[in-house]
Amino acid sequence: MNRPARATAAAPASVGNVGVGFDILGHAIVGPVDRVTVERLDSPEVRILGIEGVVSGLPLDAERNTAGSALLALRGRLGVAHGFTLRIEKGIPLGSGMGGSAASCVAALVAANAVLERPAPMDILYHCALIGESAASGAEHGDNVGPMLLGGLVLATHDRLVPIPVPESLTCILVHPHQILETRSARAVLRRPFELPQFVEQSANLALVLAGCYRNDLDCIRAGLRDVLVEPLRAPLVGGFAPVKAAALEHGALGASISGGGPSVFAWCTLDRAERIALAMEQAFRAASIDCDVWISPVAAPAARVVE
Repeated sequence: MNRPARATAAAPASVGNVGVGFDILGHAIVGPVDRVTVERLDSPEVRILGIEGVVSGLPLDAERNTAGSALLALRGRLGVAHGFTLRIEKGIPLGSGMGGSAASCVAALVAANAVLERPAPMDILYHCALIGESAASGAEHGDNVGPMLLGGLVLATHDRLVPIPVPESLTCILVHPHQILETRSARAVLRRPFELPQFVEQSANLALVLAGCYRNDLDCIRAGLRDVLVEPLRAPLVGGFAPVKAAALEHGALGASISGGGPSVFAWCTLDRAERIALAMEQAFRAASIDCDVWISPVAAPAARVVE
């Protein structure tokens, strides 16, 4: 079957870390997306033709761009003779804690895979996505690219992706304040040793969340969805975080924390409580004179996909 010479893919925003799973746990959301159009190029190079949307000033040099870097890695890993051109349409702001840098590289990989004569398997796409993500964050972590590639809640280690089942009603509220917090800055505050009791408590909380997802046990999820390791260090970087988290919990959220490196804040809840929790979180940000955008999404949200 002849493959198309050109394809466009969309990759969703995501919630990285999910509080207790730093760098290894994340889920996609139904909300803003990045779109990337990829076309086969006869010459052996990756060329970025343009970037538009909600972000400006991104590098057109492929090696310094998450999407370009991911496609360079894909060419090298597969040994393909041809190259790619790409156009990027940013729908997810950078420095938002919504996986903005990851979405571009995942959309580029999914689109490129659609034009390859022999599409790459998921493990290669994941490897290349990690390389692409590191161009922006300085580290290879899969908590954003993993769920974008698979959809839903995903445990993403350095070499594998594990989809995690979730209770049917499990819903995420994601609130993005109109602030920018660069991933590198958010990671910088974590450069310190952690005490062993904190590490043990965080490990227990992650285990409770995963067990609750597999057992369809919301009380177990509620007990575990408490970040005692990273959130205390990053919370001062997010204006209004404390009252927003408090508002979510007061209105029935199972838990709430910082999405990715911030400043976005997420809460997990059952679908029947989602509207009131979303409104309470939005009002708490606005009470602190911070404008924000709000999305309500199933935790089991769809993966990146080819759209044309």
